[in-house]
Amino acid sequence: MSTVIEQAVQARLVASAPRMETVAATLRYDRRNPFAVQMAFPARATLEGIEVSWEFSRELLAAGIDEAAGLGDVRVRPFGYDRTVVEFHAPEGVAMVHVRTSEVRRFLRRAQHVVPTGCEHEFLDLDQDLAELLRDAC
Repeated sequence: MSTVIEQAVQARLVASAPRMETVAATLRYDRRNPFAVQMAFPARATLEGIEVSWEFSRELLAAGIDEAAGLGDVRVRPFGYDRTVVEFHAPEGVAMVHVRTSEVRRFLRRAQHVVPTGCEHEFLDLDQDLAELLRDAC
């Protein structure tokens, strides 16, 4: 079984203009970092013109599809029928995207097969993490 899950999703960028631009984004889950998910956006969707990836908790994504969740840089909440809003807060401003809730649920089910919720601690490599911390301290 693969330890990494990647799923393309259509993300609608919400802007002040009346039209929303749709971009391909990628949700990613890696068993080596079992508590986190990543959402990556292509260069054409960013102000900097480079690919941008945000990392946040899998638990936040799961909670946000049913009710508003998050207080920090990433916030997730349901919106209408089969839409989930993901907000990314940075010093430069706020980016808001709509993603189909059905796509998010599918991604979370696939991640659940790789690492069941509640078992994330079993997939941590604390010895290696500690060795890296100590190596960098010298």
